[in-house]
Amino acid sequence: MNAITLDTSTSRLAEHKAQIQPQRRVVPARYPARTFGTVVAAGTLLMIAASVLGNPKWGWPVFAQWFFAEPVIVSLGQTLLLTALGTLFGSLLGTTIALARVSGSPLLAWLAWGYVWLFRSIPLIVLLLLLNNLGYLYATISLGVPLTDFRFGSWSTAALISPFVAAVIGLTLNQAAFSSEIIRGGILGVDNGQREAAAALGLPRRRQIFGIVLPQAMRSILPAGFNEIINLAKGTSVVYILALPELFYTVQVIYRRNLEVVPLLMVATVWYLIILTVLSVIQRRIERRFSRGVAGSQGAGSFVRSARISLRRIDSSASITRMPVRGHTLVRGDTGSFHRPVKGGTVVIEGAVKRFGDLEVLKGVSLTIPSGSVTVIIGQSGSGKSTLLRTINHLEPLNAGLISIDGKLIGYREDANILHELKEAEVLRRRVDVGMVFQSFNLFPHMTVLENIVEAPVHVRGRPRAEAEADARVLLTRVGLSDKVDAYPRQLSGGQQQRVAIARALALRPKVLLFDEPTSALDPELVGEVLGVIRELASSGTTLIIVTHEMGFAREVADTVVFMDQGRIVERGTPEQVFSRPVHPRTAEFLSKVL
Repeated sequence: MNAITLDTSTSRLAEHKAQIQPQRRVVPARYPARTFGTVVAAGTLLMIAASVLGNPKWGWPVFAQWFFAEPVIVSLGQTLLLTALGTLFGSLLGTTIALARVSGSPLLAWLAWGYVWLFRSIPLIVLLLLLNNLGYLYATISLGVPLTDFRFGSWSTAALISPFVAAVIGLTLNQAAFSSEIIRGGILGVDNGQREAAAALGLPRRRQIFGIVLPQAMRSILPAGFNEIINLAKGTSVVYILALPELFYTVQVIYRRNLEVVPLLMVATVWYLIILTVLSVIQRRIERRFSRGVAGSQGAGSFVRSARISLRRIDSSASITRMPVRGHTLVRGDTGSFHRPVKGGTVVIEGAVKRFGDLEVLKGVSLTIPSGSVTVIIGQSGSGKSTLLRTINHLEPLNAGLISIDGKLIGYREDANILHELKEAEVLRRRVDVGMVFQSFNLFPHMTVLENIVEAPVHVRGRPRAEAEADARVLLTRVGLSDKVDAYPRQLSGGQQQRVAIARALALRPKVLLFDEPTSALDPELVGEVLGVIRELASSGTTLIIVTHEMGFAREVADTVVFMDQGRIVERGTPEQVFSRPVHPRTAEFLSKVL
């Protein structure tokens, strides 16, 4: 009591001294070079403005006369229409070609590469002339079965491909060739962990592409993509070769009649500037939409919001152990009042072999993991622990052997002792019974915490969003993050992100839950948060398989400890037996270095 009184008195004395001391004025640093540069820039702008506005040869009255003239406005509409159609069709075709380039079909990938090579090589003006003269090469265009006389229909090429249609097709083909490479670069720029996380959740291939990969790729696609759109808006002037009345063509017709070349060129220039400005504003808005959850994407107010969220972390960190009812797992409801017993899956691994080229990582591993048990796999780095874990949910296919959960294979169909690999869609459907928590979290950065958790229940299990959101809120309460529903992953600490990843995996109600070194990417102070959650899950009934370097945690939570070395299981047993009385010399040697 005396110590508390002393501390309080000392604090008040310090506050009193701070109040009576005069405030110190802060004088900002001065940068004369910046001031000089600003003055030079302002003077330059004034000189340019005086030169342009003060020179009568610019013909500003003529400019004003023609700027809103009907022929100019009509041709502007033609330019905007060509830009819109070229952008729309070019983006759709470019996306298709980009996906073909990264597909698993070598022939399709080479065909897409050939398209890009061809149409990036042909100048646009040449392509337009070829399309406009296509009737010379092919009098009719027919649709039918190749190498037969069967035809669905036949049309005159000259009637079908007018100058306007030729312009749209040419702009589309040219735009798609460049857009596809921009889109492909954006797709390749998305971290592979995002694809693995989506696949581990069992999300359909289409949802993986359009819900996870492309929204993140858009952050790098948009700047270069809008540059192409702006180039397209200016490039529509090339269609003058087809005598189409777009903006530049119309301006040329007018100034050839009245000889007012400069004022009419300025009419076109200003309209192009307006088009560019509008596109730049649209680009900014779309970029902000696809940059949700990315640092620096939410404007100045984001710093204040991030600070408030950081302060709230202190309050939430102490509540992580008040989680599930033992022996049960949540099913539905926003109050946690609906439960059902968990029935974990039995995992059987028989002679698992995995090779990466000439390197054999798993060498005939066999292991049976009982339903509802907690198995911890330990061993030095490179011993095959994580690879074994990833083969259980078929993120890594085996070269030999098999793995089953409750007697059911995930990646294969067995027929007369022959394993036939399943198609990806079937693998994804079977994978939903196996949840996985990655060491690097792999949360979807463009989604809020709530959206991360409901993604798989809605798109894989087909549950109503309202019901999935109610369950997600309960799960977040269980892991001590009920106040982080609307936060983005970047606004969370490492321990909080890993707890969200655990909640996301639990949302599918898996029979088996895999943890791949769940604390390796965390600061020592945050390790306890995640281990506390896993410790509670160990009594929930779900089968847990954990790869970890936390020996104390393994001794406390495991039913069975498995020690791996050089792709083989060297020893397995109870924590007491493995840690206190190891049988194999290699186990004893390893533990002597880590305990």
